[in-house]
Amino acid sequence: MGILAWILLGLIAGWLAGMVMGGGYGIIGSIVLGILGALLGGWLFSMLTGADVTGLNLPSILIAFIGAVLLIFIVRVLTGRRAAV
Repeated sequence: MGILAWILLGLIAGWLAGMVMGGGYGIIGSIVLGILGALLGGWLFSMLTGADVTGLNLPSILIAFIGAVLLIFIVRVLTGRRAAV
């Protein structure tokens, strides 16, 4: 997957995770959050199932979204930051 596809996947996953978890990370923050979430989600998925995640498709977006939500949760637990309402 090319860098542009990673950025697009990160933007979608980060935006969705920000909407669900409440956040205001901005466009760059959402991309970074989504890419890191994609890495975390992909790593967890491959550890649990033994399968790799490839391509820009719905399962990849879902796994990246779950990873981004987990990442937001972990950061908030470690920093004690609450969601903005």
